[in-house]
Amino acid sequence: MKKYQTITEISGPLVFAEVDEPIGYDEIVEIETPAGETKRGQVLESSEGLVAIQVFEGTTGIDRNASVTFLGETLKMPVTEDLLGRVLDGSGQPIDGGPEIVPDERRDIVGAAINPYSREYPEEFIQTGVSAIDGMNTLVRGQKLPIFSGSGLPHNDLALQVARQATVPEEEEGGEEASEFAVIFGAMGITAEEANEFMEDFERTGALERSVVFMNLADDPAVERTVTPRLALTTAEYLAFDKGYHVLVILTDMTNYCEALREIGAAREEVPGRRGYPGYMYTDLAQLYERAGRIEGREGSVTQIPILTMPGDDDTHPIPDLTGYITEGQIYVDRDLNSQGVQPPVNVLPSLSRLMDDGIGEGLTRADHADVSDQMYAAYAEGEDLRDLVNIVGREALSERDNKYLDFAERFEDEFVDQGFTTERSIDETLDIGWDLLSMLPKEELNRIDEELIEQHYRDDETSEAVEAEA
Repeated sequence: MKKYQTITEISGPLVFAEVDEPIGYDEIVEIETPAGETKRGQVLESSEGLVAIQVFEGTTGIDRNASVTFLGETLKMPVTEDLLGRVLDGSGQPIDGGPEIVPDERRDIVGAAINPYSREYPEEFIQTGVSAIDGMNTLVRGQKLPIFSGSGLPHNDLALQVARQATVPEEEEGGEEASEFAVIFGAMGITAEEANEFMEDFERTGALERSVVFMNLADDPAVERTVTPRLALTTAEYLAFDKGYHVLVILTDMTNYCEALREIGAAREEVPGRRGYPGYMYTDLAQLYERAGRIEGREGSVTQIPILTMPGDDDTHPIPDLTGYITEGQIYVDRDLNSQGVQPPVNVLPSLSRLMDDGIGEGLTRADHADVSDQMYAAYAEGEDLRDLVNIVGREALSERDNKYLDFAERFEDEFVDQGFTTERSIDETLDIGWDLLSMLPKEELNRIDEELIEQHYRDDETSEAVEAEA
């Protein structure tokens, strides 16, 4: 290893140094400041005689007298099953006061792409305990399903609820030994207050025991944000494909990650793409999101829930726009529902889970799941349209049928979507609430449900009274 004292320029998070030998792209660098502090960095660009280095801890204290050492290897994550229950910073160093990590091995954080031929199609239901997700936008094992939110909305509460409650019910019911569930939580650019809330919730509920937490705070260097999700996903892949865990990866906030990419792109004087973001942002996000999935012959799985706050609640902004292209749907957190006190404020109409159809039905959830979901979508959408009409002509001008759809929309939000952040519902409870609501409508309006299912589950007045008496 050679030491160089040839720094020519320092620009934002980047350091430029002259070299007299070929240096590998993504190679890890140690920079020793004149004060004796050692900082880590990564080669971002390498050309003949000059390299650009992004410094993870920021460039404060580095000047032309600092020495640069190239380590000849890429950034690696020390992985072991003992990481469960640990809290690490954004560059993978323990910050929980626990012992040093003794790794089983060190893995390259870029990871290897899953061979498409070896991918197993995701079709096993994950029960989150949240009706708006389980009933209407079902999460499937190995899926990537982002949460689209806005600044100030309770997306973190929803993420914590999913992290606490997520289970694989069919494995629990079967007599076989169930695969263990683990949560990898990668936080990028969050405030210290948010970090404290996360940690209090993890510790209070005991969820920390099955979790690995990576924390990059708002006052940590932006460059570190570019490696935090890669460290988290490398850990997830090890636990899933080597140790057989079903791993749920929650990444928040992808907007902060993309802002870090933009900052680095500006420091490198790259030609910007849409709204100043780098032109390669689509490729960069795909490298992260595509690390979700199942591999044939392996027990475990990696399921991703990335969270992003849409700037100005604009879903045409490059970050949600590109994320929507890569992932299999989205869960929308709605500002209007939040202002009405609905918890969680999930708007099911623009939400979508593209893999839902393969993960529900007999043997997975329940035979009536797909029909109930379709009918509730149709009824709620009609109720929403009628709300706009009521603002113009008043409720008295509507027919009896239209009034029933309006009542359905109100009860759907109050009873189905609004369940609080601490309530857990099984899929049976969720679908039973769905039938309670659909039974407000006349049978002839249920044109998306099989007649046999209507006969079996529809609750006319007599059935409802019998159910109430039994309860």
